[in-house]
Amino acid sequence: MAGSEVTAEVPDVRIGARLRSARLAQRRTMAEVAAASGLTKGFLSRLERDQANASVAALVRLCAALDLPVGSLFEPAPAGEVVLAGEYPPIAFGGHGLREFLLTPRGERRLAAIVSEAGPGGGSGDEPYGLPADVEFVLVLAGAVHLRFPAPDGSEAAVDLAEGDAFTFPPSAPHTFTAGPDGARVLWVISPALPDEAARLLPGDRD
Repeated sequence: MAGSEVTAEVPDVRIGARLRSARLAQRRTMAEVAAASGLTKGFLSRLERDQANASVAALVRLCAALDLPVGSLFEPAPAGEVVLAGEYPPIAFGGHGLREFLLTPRGERRLAAIVSEAGPGGGSGDEPYGLPADVEFVLVLAGAVHLRFPAPDGSEAAVDLAEGDAFTFPPSAPHTFTAGPDGARVLWVISPALPDEAARLLPGDRD
């Protein structure tokens, strides 16, 4: 590994902020990214602080580990990423009578913000589901939503939310949601963001 690492007191191009931002957005440790790219943790730390230069081969491996275009390293680090109104990327997590859109970048792993637009009675379906995340926040932007939390002993808790109501709960608890008679528009915020394979855990109508 050492043969691919070239250190210097002052790098020619400052790329540390973009590297660190990409790593943190993916909720990955420095050790994980260093191992995936074949670099040492100490060298990656110096790169993120713009205290080292790397060979082209090392940068290519590092960008592959972070799923970044190599050329993006040499652009100014963005202050953030804008998703314009009317251009929300659609996602398909299942359910029925439901359209959903992702508001956060696909590479963001610290949290995910999703907008659901459900017709009357639309929602996640009858089968309860849980998500591999720590906390979920829901805000009803329009309409109403009914959430059910069935328990293994046969009992059930329910929460009814009207426009403007907010609710925070552990998403690992099996639950369902259904829009009211006038439909609903709902903002969901999940932290941390779901791993890519988590879509297989979600309920809904699938072929």
